Amino acid sequence: MATEIRLSVISPEAGVRKSTGGFPLGMGGPPPGMGRPAPSSPSLARRLDTLENKTVYLVDIGFGGGNNFMLQLQKWFAENMPSVTTIRKRKPGNVFMDENNDLWEEVKEKCHAVVLGVAG
Repeated sequence: MATEIRLSVISPEAGVRKSTGGFPLGMGGPPPGMGRPAPSSPSLARRLDTLENKTVYLVDIGFGGGNNFMLQLQKWFAENMPSVTTIRKRKPGNVFMDENNDLWEEVKEKCHAVVLGVAG
């Protein structure tokens, strides 16, 4: 008896009744997206050869301590890579979602690289 119970718990097929199409009852077909090719993911931006004479946005997304981290990073760039222009920005909205896309459009238009900062 104990062996039967254990085998039915371990087996993902135990107690699953199949419909005529071979899928569990109530499903009627494959889960959405199953059998279709995976969507292509966007490619990452090409890596810069150098940051010299470039503009880097330092974007604080709003986690506690993020602003202090970006201030320290901006200071580091000023001391160690003075040809790099750094611009600190605070992401609009809350930590988890944006109010609009204005910042991201500005980033695409005006800078060469972004440091998206999470602190804690």
